[in-house]
Amino acid sequence: MRRTDRFIIRGANSLWQLYRTVPFLKVVKNFFILQLARYTPFLPVKNWMYRRFLGMEVGPRTAFALMAMPDVMFPEKIKVGENSIIGYNTVILTHEYLTKEYRLGEVVIGSDVMIGANSTILPGVRIGDGATIGAGAVVHKDVEPGSVVGGNPLRTL
Repeated sequence: MRRTDRFIIRGANSLWQLYRTVPFLKVVKNFFILQLARYTPFLPVKNWMYRRFLGMEVGPRTAFALMAMPDVMFPEKIKVGENSIIGYNTVILTHEYLTKEYRLGEVVIGSDVMIGANSTILPGVRIGDGATIGAGAVVHKDVEPGSVVGGNPLRTL
C-alpha cells in the first residue's frame, strides 16, 4: 500500500482546482528550474539546483539522467540516497490529481538504486537500497532492498 495523504475535493475535479492546493508562483518557479535541470549535462550542477531551488534531498554521486522529470508540484517530497541512477525520461510523482480527490505522498529512493529509462515512480513508494528497476516500469508499490523488479504491473524479475 502506498503512503499517501488523501484530500477530498468538492465541485470540479481536483486538477481544475490546482492552485487551491499549490501556489501558482511555486509551480512556475519549479517548472523553469526543472526544465533547465532536465537539459543540464553537468550532474553536480543539476543536483545542486534540485537541492537549492526545489528542496529535494539528493545524495552525493546520485545521477539524474537527461530528461528525468521530478514532480513539478511538490519536489520537496522526493528523497534520493547516494550513488543512485535515475534513468533517462523517468518521472517521479509525489502527487495524484483525481476527479474527487488529490493525494500527496513522499517518494524515498535508497542508495545504490538503479532506475531504468522511461520508468514512472508513483507517490508514496519507497525503493530500498541496492534495488534495480527495469526500464519502462511503473512503480506503484514499495520495492524491497536489493530486489530486481520491472514491468506494468510491477513484479519481481
